[in-house]
Amino acid sequence: MKIYCSGIGGIGLSAYASLQNSAGNEVLGSDRTETDLTYELEKNGIKVFYDQDGSHVMGDCDLFVYSEAIPNEAPERKKAQEYGIVQKTYFEALGEFSKDNFVIAVCGTHGKSSTTAMAAKVLVDARKDPTIVVGTTLPDLDGRNWRKGSGDIFLMEACEYRRSFLHLSPNIIVMTNADGDHLDAFKGVEDYQDAFVEFLNLLPEDGIVITHASDSECKKIALRSGKKTIDCDSISLPDLTVPGTHMQQNAQLVLALAEHLGIDSVGAQLALKNYRGCWRRMELKGSFRDIPVIDDYGHHPIEIKATLKAIKEKFSDKRLVCVYQPHMHDRTFRFYDDFIVSFTDADLVIVPDIYDARSDVETDMVDVDKFCADIQKGSSTDTVNGRSLEKTEALLRNEILQSGDLLVVMGAGNITDLAVSMTK
Repeated sequence: MKIYCSGIGGIGLSAYASLQNSAGNEVLGSDRTETDLTYELEKNGIKVFYDQDGSHVMGDCDLFVYSEAIPNEAPERKKAQEYGIVQKTYFEALGEFSKDNFVIAVCGTHGKSSTTAMAAKVLVDARKDPTIVVGTTLPDLDGRNWRKGSGDIFLMEACEYRRSFLHLSPNIIVMTNADGDHLDAFKGVEDYQDAFVEFLNLLPEDGIVITHASDSECKKIALRSGKKTIDCDSISLPDLTVPGTHMQQNAQLVLALAEHLGIDSVGAQLALKNYRGCWRRMELKGSFRDIPVIDDYGHHPIEIKATLKAIKEKFSDKRLVCVYQPHMHDRTFRFYDDFIVSFTDADLVIVPDIYDARSDVETDMVDVDKFCADIQKGSSTDTVNGRSLEKTEALLRNEILQSGDLLVVMGAGNITDLAVSMTK
């Protein structure tokens, strides 16, 4: 089978492409920019084009898979339509690819990637030989975001955006939380949580939900679904190498999963103790002079608060300088009041810009100067408008950072480039 992947450099679609390639199918695709993920694809024999004008889509393709970021009117989708090629979203294609396996799906507003990564470590160490798709890269998977196993288990991260996870066929659902996000794609928090109920309803009669019963939203969603639920809160918070109570709570879910699957608890605890974290989740990127630089994907108020608290607890003797790049005007506007009180554990916050992930639909809803002033008031933390990534970097290098500091670079956009640049 010949498969064309439009947006192949995405964290999910790149994993799908790699799995299909490893299964012996011919895979090629396109993306706008070269990244470590696309380099890895090319190294494994997948042809990647860095323009998306439609000229690379050929009529002999059997399947056209596209990222949610690729709109209907994109040249490549139009070309696929002209040729009559079957088109599927990434999650439609992933659902089809995995449907005959025993699917363990990790969903939630926050913590999906870390929980999936921890579960991957436990399952691999227990010799379950799982196939894995995760929304980050893992040291424990040799720096990859996928693994092809020969066992029946297919562990995957399940995204709720546009109800994408409804294309999956789960046997076990691990639900981290469900307090609300992506409100550009939902009518409100109630509609958002309705989507989780719909997802749980996809479970077969003997399917299982694993969640925190102490989380009121998760408890309500599980009860509404009527599915058998395992409460992981009965398990003590485990001892981990990675910091943060939120990471321990993720690990509780994984321990409950391991127990349900009959995995030895001592072995599962040891695997989690040896878990080394993952890309852009409190990742120590390197240092600027003697100043540690941590790169993190946090882009929601709850994530920011939990992450900064964990980092501050671990590095209590350091001044915590946080560069936070808001991800989309829409999200910043909708969660504005929560954002401005999320930085209490930082000593200084710099906001370089707002990353417009979908510039075709974004509008300038948020004034950055006012946002900075409101963070300073709401979090009691000095806050500066950095104006741009380039100006922020100059500010950090020449005026702000000093020995004894800790730099945290945070956000879901291209802010990660700053973390890389600061450690060169």
